[in-house]
Amino acid sequence: MSNTTQLQPNKLRQDLLARKTRIGCWSSLGSPITTELLGLAGFDWLLLDAEHAPNDVLSLIPQLMALKDSVSAPVVRPTANDTILIKRLLDAGFYNFLIPFVENAEEAKAAVAATRYPPAGIRGVSVAHRSNRYGTIADYQKVINDNISVIVQIETPGAAALAEEIAAVDGVDCLFIGPSDLAASCGHLGNPSHPDVQELIKQVFDTANKAGKSAGILAPVEADARKYMQLGASFVAVGSDLGLLKAASEGLKGRYL
Repeated sequence: MSNTTQLQPNKLRQDLLARKTRIGCWSSLGSPITTELLGLAGFDWLLLDAEHAPNDVLSLIPQLMALKDSVSAPVVRPTANDTILIKRLLDAGFYNFLIPFVENAEEAKAAVAATRYPPAGIRGVSVAHRSNRYGTIADYQKVINDNISVIVQIETPGAAALAEEIAAVDGVDCLFIGPSDLAASCGHLGNPSHPDVQELIKQVFDTANKAGKSAGILAPVEADARKYMQLGASFVAVGSDLGLLKAASEGLKGRYL
């Protein structure tokens, strides 16, 4: 009896390509228990953060395991747009990537290439790793390239100005705004609501949608999230585990103290 299996299609990538509205949540506490709890809530996707959270490959794998039975698709943000880091996360079992600080089309192409086996890219080949169930997915190397989603993060006015050429890169599925970094790089640190920043956000959304790509953003304030969806964002993170815990604990304390 064979123990080989078939790779399941990446539904999140299909949804991104179709520009379906998908609501997510940031997971930054680095805990598989917290991630498992978020997974039970039923978000469309969860961002496991390795850029601004104390995560590495060995802490991320237990969180992937915690989401094994969840409807929430895991998305990972590596520390940088780095081929070796991305390769390790691919082998660990991630299929969806949010790549930080992508400034131009060449950097977007490099991100996509890092996630694809040759000849489409430069991903290194291992015949038995967690992503291919340690060598038991028979067709893995043939079909995996089409089942990896690449979401690139636009964080500066320079990147926003080049959004059209970034969106045109084959394999880039979504342009994602980092509103805090975009505001800071515009000279408005701590004020993503500034009109200059808001205009750039709308510009990137319009450019992504015109190119047939999804547009995304982190928007933990509900009014902001709903406004951004009206402006064309379809891949929206509406909160974080850290924010939820902070707000709930402060609210509980406030009822007694």
